[in-house]
Amino acid sequence: MTGSPRVLVVEDEVEVARLYAEWLADDYDVETVSDGRAALTAVSDAVDVVLLDRRMPRLGGDETLERIRSRGYNVRVAMVTAVDPELDVVGLPFDTYLTKPVSQASLRTAVETLVELATYDEAVREAFALAEKRAVLTAANHKTELVDDDRFRQLESSLSEAQAAAVDSLGEMDHETAATALSGLSAAVEARHGTSSR
Repeated sequence: MTGSPRVLVVEDEVEVARLYAEWLADDYDVETVSDGRAALTAVSDAVDVVLLDRRMPRLGGDETLERIRSRGYNVRVAMVTAVDPELDVVGLPFDTYLTKPVSQASLRTAVETLVELATYDEAVREAFALAEKRAVLTAANHKTELVDDDRFRQLESSLSEAQAAAVDSLGEMDHETAATALSGLSAAVEARHGTSSR
C-alpha cells in the first residue's frame, strides 16, 4: 500500500459524511459520495475501506454492497447505519457493522481494524466478518431468541469452521502467534460491541 489508506464514505446525509471525513482526514485519504450509484462509480481497487450507509435514496446500502462484491473489489466494508441489525445481516458480505450514532473513536477504531484486516488472507478476513456478525446480533438481540433461529445456528457453525481455517492459514506462524493474532481481532470485535461477557 502506498501513501495513506483510501476510505470511501457513502452517506446521504451531507453533514454526517463531512463529519466522518473530518474525523479521518489526518490519517486517511477520504472521498465522500451521497448514494449507492455514486459509490459504484467511485469504488476501485485503490480503495481500502468503504463506510456504507444502509438506507439511501436511489440504491440502498445492501444492494450497493452486493454489487461491490460481485464486481470483485477486495475492499473492506463497514456498514455504518441507523438500522439495528436483524438476522437478515447474516447473508450480507460486510466486514463490520456500526450502529449510528457513531463516535469518532468508534469510527476510527473500525477503520484502523479494517485496514489491518486487509493485511491478512481471505480465511482470516472471513473468520473476522463472521465473528463481527455474531457480535452485532448478540449485542442487539436476546441470545435466547437467536439460538432458536436456524440462521444464527448456521452462523455459529460457519464461524467455528472459519476460525479453524484461519488458524490453518496462519500456518507460517507458530500456533501461539496465530492464536494471538485471531484473539486480538476477536477482542476488537467484542470491545466495539460490548459482547465479551455474553
